[in-house]
Amino acid sequence: MSPSHKHVRGECLAVREVLNRVGDKWSVLIVALLGDGKKRFSELRRTIEGISQRMLTLTLKGLERDGLVTRTVYPTIPPRVDYELTKLGRSLLIPITGLGDWAAQNRQRIQTAREKYDVRNSRS
Repeated sequence: MSPSHKHVRGECLAVREVLNRVGDKWSVLIVALLGDGKKRFSELRRTIEGISQRMLTLTLKGLERDGLVTRTVYPTIPPRVDYELTKLGRSLLIPITGLGDWAAQNRQRIQTAREKYDVRNSRS
């Protein structure tokens, strides 16, 4: 949506709903990790520092519901469950990678801005 785009209430709500899903930090991390190929739940859990089992489950279910991830259950004991990106999910890697690149390129500039801000506001 460009800045000059006329906002239509229903469209804005729909776009916000999608951005809430794909912009959430856990979704971004999961999509990025699955960009390397299918992963088991336990592998994702070990790799993503700070995510609880419940949050991982909820995020994966949301990504699956939105058509970004597929879940495959294998009838073994214990059951084996693999997650992988769908074609739609793989298309999300493009903006996620771009945003990650931007963050890496601008990390130092942002840190410098934060430090300047903190110095200015510590005098208040």
